[in-house]
Amino acid sequence: MENKRTLRSGAVIRAITRKEADAKNLLTRQTLSELHLMPSGEPVAFELSEKGDLIYYFDPDRVVEAPVEMWYSPTSKKENYTLESGTVIERMSIKRAAACGFYPADKLKRMNYETVEEPVAFTYRADKSILFFFDKKTAKRLPLLCVRCGKDIRYKKKLCAACYEEDMKIRRAEGDKLRSACYGMKEEEVLFFDLELTGFYDHDEILSITIIDGNGDMVMDTLVKPEHTKKWNRTEKIHGITPDMVVDAPTLKELTPKIKEIFANAKNLIAYGVSTDFSHIKYIYDTPEERDELHKKVRCCANEYVRYIHEHRPELEHASLIDAMECLGIEWEGVPHSSIADTFACRKVWNVLFPNYYRETENN
Repeated sequence: MENKRTLRSGAVIRAITRKEADAKNLLTRQTLSELHLMPSGEPVAFELSEKGDLIYYFDPDRVVEAPVEMWYSPTSKKENYTLESGTVIERMSIKRAAACGFYPADKLKRMNYETVEEPVAFTYRADKSILFFFDKKTAKRLPLLCVRCGKDIRYKKKLCAACYEEDMKIRRAEGDKLRSACYGMKEEEVLFFDLELTGFYDHDEILSITIIDGNGDMVMDTLVKPEHTKKWNRTEKIHGITPDMVVDAPTLKELTPKIKEIFANAKNLIAYGVSTDFSHIKYIYDTPEERDELHKKVRCCANEYVRYIHEHRPELEHASLIDAMECLGIEWEGVPHSSIADTFACRKVWNVLFPNYYRETENN
């Protein structure tokens, strides 16, 4: 005899007798119906009748009043049906049943559920045969099948293990082709940059900016004096830039002409996490058109690293610059979270991901 059952939520309930249930004031679905109540939680115990029917018991402290239409219908005569177990269920329309979360067995099957409890209501089909309704809350959720082959249980990304691996082979091949391609870029026309900020939001200000080219030569490295923010305690703990350090630094407004000149001569601007850096540097440009032109040059090293690990190291869950350096076995120059160290690190990660970025063809 079955002594335990695992519900869809993972909760395990045990079998009890009717006498034990009565002693604990537990209620069957039939009793709840007679009291015009509905369970608001999962069953807390179950019983198998002599005929093998499954009867769930519910906690009386976890019930709610049933909708009026479930127990009162002024325009129709109430009709009941007695199951072989002796449980009495009520007739209701398909619409009312659906509102209560009750469905026919075939519809539950299409929803990937298997019925385990006896019917909780019924109606008549057009041919006068009986259509039983089952409670979705107590139905067993079946494993979902692969959306591609429809045969095996899902493993990842809604695919079974075989289809997922086949999909990964295609994605790896496409990604490796993209990363190993020759782009013919000139080192001096590719710039890597990083910013350190007073905070994490768009309204925060720039505290430092570092720009290097594809050769690793320094183009700009400077602290920036914020015009509105006086303290930044949270981010100071990360990058180490204090208010005293930027007192004599130039403001972003003073640096803007030089930054614009540098960016104008670049074909690509690469940063690790472009969404943050671009959202701040774009404000040195006055018009949407200028910002759009700048954005066309921007490439995100973080996005390319995420694509790489999704294709080759799907077990990795984090994709910070520190994670990328560790994954690719690259050593740091300087202290992480400073704009200068992060800029050089970004360049190294990019060069590993795109080893032929500056080559015209594979032969040169």
